[in-house]
Amino acid sequence: MPTPFANPHPEPILTVAQMRGAEAALIAQGSSVEALMQVAGRRAAEWVWRLSGGHRVTVLAGPGNNGGDGYVLAQALRARGGEAVVIAAMEPATPAARAARAAFDGEVLGPDAPCRGEVFVDCLFGSGLSRPLDPAQVALLDRLVSSHRNAIAVDLPSGIASDSGMLLNEGLPHYDLTLALGAWKFAHFLMPATARMGALRCVPIGIAPVPGAAEAIARPTIAPPPSDAHKYTRGLLAVVAGAMPGAAILASLAAQGAGAGYVKLFADNKRNCPADLVVETGPVSDLLADHRNAAILVGPGLGRDGAARERLAVALADPAALVVDADALVLLSPRLLAERTAPAIATPHEGELVALERAFDCDGGGTRAERAAALARASGMVIVAKGPDTVVAAPDGRLACAPRASSWLSTAGTGDVLAGTIASRLAAGSDPFASACEGVWLHGEAARLCLAPFTASQLAERIPAALAACL
Repeated sequence: MPTPFANPHPEPILTVAQMRGAEAALIAQGSSVEALMQVAGRRAAEWVWRLSGGHRVTVLAGPGNNGGDGYVLAQALRARGGEAVVIAAMEPATPAARAARAAFDGEVLGPDAPCRGEVFVDCLFGSGLSRPLDPAQVALLDRLVSSHRNAIAVDLPSGIASDSGMLLNEGLPHYDLTLALGAWKFAHFLMPATARMGALRCVPIGIAPVPGAAEAIARPTIAPPPSDAHKYTRGLLAVVAGAMPGAAILASLAAQGAGAGYVKLFADNKRNCPADLVVETGPVSDLLADHRNAAILVGPGLGRDGAARERLAVALADPAALVVDADALVLLSPRLLAERTAPAIATPHEGELVALERAFDCDGGGTRAERAAALARASGMVIVAKGPDTVVAAPDGRLACAPRASSWLSTAGTGDVLAGTIASRLAAGSDPFASACEGVWLHGEAARLCLAPFTASQLAERIPAALAACL
């Protein structure tokens, strides 16, 4: 029976509007802006303390509540015996921020003051910022980051659009650590913003679950096979090869380690195939004769000629669940999907995403998450928009973002490994959205376990170890 995505500790990703609504709900239940600021500032201070070790910390405070968080944070560090000063970029402009400044008993400096130290903390602007910083603010940030050993951003680095992950200014500095307040924001996962944030940690403040919110992809819980399992109950995955069979072999190797009980490759010959991979060299139409197929993968190395179109048509005609990757995505059209009732997952990179948006009449506008969600609705497929910021979207509106993975994944063949991993999870019984999320997490974890640099085949070899971490 298909299983839902088993995220033991779901962590929501909220838009600015959702975050404001969640905070308003807490206040309506008896909290206050000042109380939430105390929780956020003090809990963020715990992370700053770990990095500073009690050495000098400089906090840049802006006019809003993010600046108020900075005053609370600095006061919490001083209460621990640390040295913390605040640079006030502007005077506090909200009642809670003014109260936080009044309670701070340390030194408050002007923006022109020379300052050096162990840790710089950016509390200039938080997730609500929608306009670019002025040049003096960018210069101030750059000066403070460069004059401290480490830099931490509270909620978001200043100058970043929370919902899109776009940079509102050129030349923004890079940080060593970013502390999300209350919940993750899309910018924590989307490029180009996430590349500037360093390590990511979420500071809880008591936010309740938000219906319909996106989630961060986290380590799934995957059950081992039951004691009476056999290769077919664990799932038969059929992989359709094409003009470049090496890609399909890579996908098959990854699939063997990701949970499916039986991986069968449909290829013209057995050249370069490992001994434990079953290879079917007969006509690909034989694929339709096996009612035991739990899932099918088509696309890696498929080609785009007439033979490729025929193989794709055969795969689409099978009633099993389907993963469509690589060349098959370029050949895909609404007409080809019109007769299918079984679920499908598409795994496009940016170029293939654009091609699918054209094929399914999507305008291609909005954020990466919005684009993936729109294509999922239009196509009826689960969309894995893969890349340095991978997003998974389901036709029913579910949305998930993957944490940053190793940049060494930017090598040929790693997409084939991802497709095989997702297809294996689909054959093993996870529902399509769960399969996509599980596969994305396993792919990223396998990369973490590899010695850098690594090849796609080395990545595929680490998939079993990544799966073992989920048992």
